[in-house]
Amino acid sequence: MAKVKTSFFCQNCGAQYARWQGQCNSCKEWNTIVEEVIEKEEKASWKPTTSEVKKASKPLKIAQIDSALEVRMDTVDGELNRVLGGGIVPGSLILLGGEPGIGKSTLLLQISLKLPYKTLYVSGEESQKQIKMRAERITPNGDNCYILTETKTQNIFKQIEAIEPEIVIIDSIQTLHTDYIESTPGSISQIRETTAELIKFAKETNIPVILIGHITKDGNIAGPKILEHMVDTVLQFEGDRNHVYRILRALK
Repeated sequence: MAKVKTSFFCQNCGAQYARWQGQCNSCKEWNTIVEEVIEKEEKASWKPTTSEVKKASKPLKIAQIDSALEVRMDTVDGELNRVLGGGIVPGSLILLGGEPGIGKSTLLLQISLKLPYKTLYVSGEESQKQIKMRAERITPNGDNCYILTETKTQNIFKQIEAIEPEIVIIDSIQTLHTDYIESTPGSISQIRETTAELIKFAKETNIPVILIGHITKDGNIAGPKILEHMVDTVLQFEGDRNHVYRILRALK
Protein backbone atom coordinates (compact mmCIF):
# COMPACT_ATOMS: atom_id res chain seq x y z
CA MET A 1 0.00 0.00 0.00
CA ALA A 2 1.42 3.37 -1.00
CA LYS A 3 2.03 5.97 1.66
CA VAL A 4 -0.76 8.53 1.67
CA LYS A 5 -0.51 11.94 3.23
CA THR A 6 -2.60 15.07 3.53
CA SER A 7 -1.63 18.33 1.91
CA PHE A 8 -3.25 21.74 1.42
CA PHE A 9 -3.77 23.53 -1.90
CA CYS A 10 -4.93 27.00 -2.85
CA GLN A 11 -8.01 26.74 -5.07
CA ASN A 12 -7.10 30.00 -6.79
CA CYS A 13 -3.46 29.53 -7.80
CA GLY A 14 -2.70 25.89 -6.91
CA ALA A 15 0.04 26.64 -4.36
CA GLN A 16 0.74 23.77 -1.97
CA TYR A 17 1.19 24.08 1.79
CA ALA A 18 2.09 21.66 4.54
CA ARG A 19 -0.62 23.04 6.84
CA TRP A 20 -3.74 25.18 6.61
CA GLN A 21 -3.53 28.96 6.74
CA GLY A 22 -6.01 31.74 6.12
CA GLN A 23 -4.21 33.61 3.35
CA CYS A 24 -2.31 32.23 0.38
CA ASN A 25 1.24 33.58 0.21
CA SER A 26 1.32 33.32 -3.60
CA CYS A 27 -1.89 35.02 -4.74
CA LYS A 28 -2.76 36.81 -1.44
CA GLU A 29 -6.35 35.48 -1.53
CA TRP A 30 -8.15 34.63 1.71
CA ASN A 31 -9.94 31.35 2.60
CA THR A 32 -8.99 29.59 -0.64
CA ILE A 33 -6.79 26.85 0.89
CA VAL A 34 -8.42 23.41 1.14
CA GLU A 35 -7.20 20.05 2.37
CA GLU A 36 -6.73 17.15 -0.03
CA VAL A 37 -5.43 13.61 0.31
CA ILE A 38 -2.65 12.85 -2.15
CA GLU A 39 -0.67 9.69 -2.92
CA LYS A 40 3.07 10.14 -3.16
CA GLU A 41 3.93 6.83 -4.84
CA GLU A 42 5.18 7.37 -8.37
CA LYS A 43 3.48 5.22 -10.96
CA ALA A 44 3.54 5.23 -14.73
CA SER A 45 0.25 6.58 -16.02
CA TRP A 46 0.95 6.29 -19.74
CA LYS A 47 3.20 3.41 -20.76
CA PRO A 48 4.63 3.95 -24.25
CA THR A 49 5.13 0.98 -26.54
CA THR A 50 8.51 -0.11 -27.85
CA SER A 51 8.02 1.78 -31.11
CA GLU A 52 7.19 4.96 -29.20
CA VAL A 53 10.30 4.60 -27.07
CA LYS A 54 12.39 4.32 -30.22
CA LYS A 55 10.82 7.58 -31.49
CA ALA A 56 11.76 9.44 -28.31
CA SER A 57 13.15 12.88 -29.01
CA LYS A 58 16.89 13.49 -28.98
CA PRO A 59 18.74 16.79 -28.59
CA LEU A 60 19.58 18.51 -31.87
CA LYS A 61 21.37 21.71 -32.76
CA ILE A 62 18.89 24.41 -33.68
CA ALA A 63 20.42 24.63 -37.17
CA GLN A 64 19.69 20.91 -37.68
CA ILE A 65 15.97 21.26 -36.96
CA ASP A 66 13.90 21.44 -40.13
CA SER A 67 10.78 23.48 -39.40
CA ALA A 68 9.39 22.72 -42.86
CA LEU A 69 8.69 19.14 -41.78
CA GLU A 70 6.09 20.29 -39.23
CA VAL A 71 2.73 19.94 -40.94
CA ARG A 72 -0.35 21.24 -39.10
CA MET A 73 -3.55 19.20 -39.08
CA ASP A 74 -6.39 20.84 -41.00
CA THR A 75 -9.61 21.15 -38.95
CA VAL A 76 -11.73 21.70 -42.10
CA ASP A 77 -12.87 24.95 -40.50
CA GLY A 78 -11.21 28.08 -41.86
CA GLU A 79 -11.93 30.26 -38.83
CA LEU A 80 -10.69 27.66 -36.32
CA ASN A 81 -7.55 27.15 -38.41
CA ARG A 82 -6.96 30.90 -38.37
CA VAL A 83 -7.33 31.11 -34.59
CA LEU A 84 -4.93 28.16 -34.17
CA GLY A 85 -2.38 29.76 -36.49
CA GLY A 86 -2.97 27.44 -39.45
CA GLY A 87 -4.29 24.27 -37.83
CA ILE A 88 -3.64 21.85 -34.99
CA VAL A 89 0.01 21.20 -34.14
CA PRO A 90 0.67 17.44 -33.70
CA GLY A 91 1.40 16.57 -30.08
CA SER A 92 -0.05 19.81 -28.72
CA LEU A 93 -2.49 20.26 -25.83
CA ILE A 94 -5.31 22.74 -26.45
CA LEU A 95 -7.61 24.02 -23.70
CA LEU A 96 -11.03 25.40 -24.69
CA GLY A 97 -12.83 27.41 -22.00
CA GLY A 98 -16.25 29.03 -21.91
CA GLU A 99 -19.41 29.58 -19.90
CA PRO A 100 -21.84 26.67 -19.33
CA GLY A 101 -24.20 26.26 -22.27
CA ILE A 102 -22.18 28.50 -24.60
CA GLY A 103 -21.61 25.60 -27.02
CA LYS A 104 -18.13 24.22 -26.26
CA SER A 105 -19.18 20.57 -26.56
CA THR A 106 -21.26 21.26 -29.67
CA LEU A 107 -18.38 23.09 -31.34
CA LEU A 108 -15.87 20.31 -30.76
CA LEU A 109 -18.39 17.60 -31.66
CA GLN A 110 -19.09 19.43 -34.92
CA ILE A 111 -15.36 19.66 -35.63
CA SER A 112 -14.74 16.00 -34.73
CA LEU A 113 -17.52 14.86 -37.10
CA LYS A 114 -15.95 16.75 -40.00
CA LEU A 115 -12.31 15.93 -39.35
CA PRO A 116 -10.65 13.66 -41.91
CA TYR A 117 -8.68 12.08 -39.04
CA LYS A 118 -9.71 9.26 -36.71
CA THR A 119 -11.01 11.11 -33.64
CA LEU A 120 -11.82 9.87 -30.14
CA TYR A 121 -14.37 12.08 -28.37
CA VAL A 122 -14.31 11.30 -24.63
CA SER A 123 -17.22 12.61 -22.60
CA GLY A 124 -17.55 12.49 -18.84
CA GLU A 125 -20.75 14.52 -18.74
CA GLU A 126 -23.11 12.98 -21.31
CA SER A 127 -24.07 9.48 -22.41
CA GLN A 128 -23.35 8.09 -25.86
CA LYS A 129 -27.04 8.37 -26.80
CA GLN A 130 -27.16 12.05 -25.84
CA ILE A 131 -24.10 12.75 -27.96
CA LYS A 132 -25.58 10.72 -30.82
CA MET A 133 -28.78 12.81 -30.80
CA ARG A 134 -26.79 16.04 -30.94
CA ALA A 135 -24.55 14.64 -33.68
CA GLU A 136 -27.60 13.81 -35.82
CA ARG A 137 -28.73 17.43 -35.59
CA ILE A 138 -25.31 18.61 -36.75
CA THR A 139 -24.48 16.14 -39.51
CA PRO A 140 -25.50 12.53 -40.23
CA ASN A 141 -21.97 11.61 -41.30
CA GLY A 142 -19.05 10.97 -38.98
CA ASP A 143 -17.34 7.71 -39.86
CA ASN A 144 -14.03 8.80 -38.33
CA CYS A 145 -15.49 9.84 -34.95
CA TYR A 146 -15.55 7.45 -31.97
CA ILE A 147 -17.55 8.31 -28.83
CA LEU A 148 -16.39 7.12 -25.39
CA THR A 149 -18.08 7.88 -22.07
CA GLU A 150 -15.39 7.48 -19.42
CA THR A 151 -13.82 9.52 -16.62
CA LYS A 152 -10.89 7.37 -15.46
CA THR A 153 -7.69 8.17 -17.35
CA GLN A 154 -6.37 4.60 -17.12
CA ASN A 155 -9.45 3.28 -18.97
CA ILE A 156 -9.21 6.10 -21.53
CA PHE A 157 -5.59 5.18 -22.33
CA LYS A 158 -6.60 1.53 -22.80
CA GLN A 159 -9.20 2.54 -25.38
CA ILE A 160 -6.68 4.84 -27.07
CA GLU A 161 -4.30 1.91 -27.45
CA ALA A 162 -7.10 -0.18 -28.99
CA ILE A 163 -8.54 2.47 -31.34
CA GLU A 164 -5.30 4.35 -32.15
CA PRO A 165 -6.94 7.74 -32.84
CA GLU A 166 -5.17 10.66 -34.48
CA ILE A 167 -6.89 13.31 -32.31
CA VAL A 168 -8.32 13.02 -28.77
CA ILE A 169 -10.99 15.34 -27.36
CA ILE A 170 -11.76 15.40 -23.61
CA ASP A 171 -15.09 16.82 -22.37
CA SER A 172 -14.24 17.96 -19.77
CA ILE A 173 -10.97 18.01 -17.82
CA GLN A 174 -12.88 18.68 -14.58
CA THR A 175 -14.63 15.28 -14.83
CA LEU A 176 -11.47 13.17 -15.17
CA HIS A 177 -9.79 11.34 -12.34
CA THR A 178 -6.81 9.04 -11.93
CA ASP A 179 -6.22 6.18 -9.50
CA TYR A 180 -2.89 7.67 -8.49
CA ILE A 181 -4.46 10.61 -6.64
CA GLU A 182 -6.93 10.01 -3.81
CA SER A 183 -9.18 13.03 -4.20
CA THR A 184 -12.48 13.82 -5.87
CA PRO A 185 -12.78 14.67 -9.60
CA GLY A 186 -12.50 18.39 -10.23
CA SER A 187 -10.15 18.98 -7.30
CA ILE A 188 -6.87 20.77 -7.82
CA SER A 189 -4.82 17.59 -7.42
CA GLN A 190 -6.93 15.63 -9.92
CA ILE A 191 -6.95 18.38 -12.55
CA ARG A 192 -3.21 18.84 -12.29
CA GLU A 193 -2.39 15.11 -12.35
CA THR A 194 -4.79 14.16 -15.17
CA THR A 195 -3.54 17.08 -17.27
CA ALA A 196 0.05 15.98 -16.65
CA GLU A 197 -0.83 12.44 -17.82
CA LEU A 198 -2.43 13.80 -21.00
CA ILE A 199 0.59 16.03 -21.67
CA LYS A 200 2.91 13.04 -21.33
CA PHE A 201 0.70 11.03 -23.68
CA ALA A 202 0.51 13.82 -26.28
CA LYS A 203 4.25 14.47 -26.34
CA GLU A 204 5.25 10.79 -26.50
CA THR A 205 2.73 9.81 -29.22
CA ASN A 206 2.58 13.12 -31.14
CA ILE A 207 -1.23 12.94 -30.92
CA PRO A 208 -2.94 16.30 -30.21
CA VAL A 209 -5.35 16.50 -27.28
CA ILE A 210 -8.14 19.08 -26.97
CA LEU A 211 -9.52 19.72 -23.48
CA ILE A 212 -12.79 21.42 -22.56
CA GLY A 213 -12.57 23.44 -19.35
CA HIS A 214 -15.29 25.03 -17.25
CA ILE A 215 -14.98 28.62 -16.09
CA THR A 216 -15.86 30.22 -12.76
CA LYS A 217 -18.34 33.02 -12.14
CA ASP A 218 -15.40 35.44 -12.42
CA GLY A 219 -14.77 34.31 -16.01
CA ASN A 220 -11.58 32.37 -15.23
CA ILE A 221 -10.99 28.73 -16.13
CA ALA A 222 -11.85 26.56 -13.13
CA GLY A 223 -9.05 24.78 -11.38
CA PRO A 224 -5.51 25.87 -10.56
CA LYS A 225 -4.03 28.71 -12.56
CA ILE A 226 -1.13 26.42 -13.41
CA LEU A 227 -3.49 24.53 -15.76
CA GLU A 228 -3.29 27.35 -18.29
CA HIS A 229 0.51 27.31 -18.08
CA MET A 230 0.69 23.53 -18.63
CA VAL A 231 -1.17 23.48 -21.95
CA ASP A 232 0.18 24.79 -25.26
CA THR A 233 -2.87 26.81 -26.33
CA VAL A 234 -5.76 28.40 -24.44
CA LEU A 235 -8.92 29.24 -26.40
CA GLN A 236 -11.85 31.25 -25.03
CA PHE A 237 -15.35 30.61 -26.44
CA GLU A 238 -17.66 33.45 -25.54
CA GLY A 239 -20.88 35.17 -26.58
CA ASP A 240 -24.48 35.69 -25.57
CA ARG A 241 -26.52 32.48 -25.37
CA ASN A 242 -29.58 34.44 -26.55
CA HIS A 243 -27.88 35.36 -29.81
CA VAL A 244 -26.58 33.31 -32.73
CA TYR A 245 -23.00 34.54 -32.97
CA ARG A 246 -20.06 33.33 -30.88
CA ILE A 247 -16.48 34.54 -30.60
CA LEU A 248 -13.49 32.22 -30.35
CA ARG A 249 -10.34 33.95 -29.09
CA ALA A 250 -6.83 32.64 -28.52
CA LEU A 251 -5.62 33.76 -25.10
CA LYS A 252 -2.34 31.84 -25.38
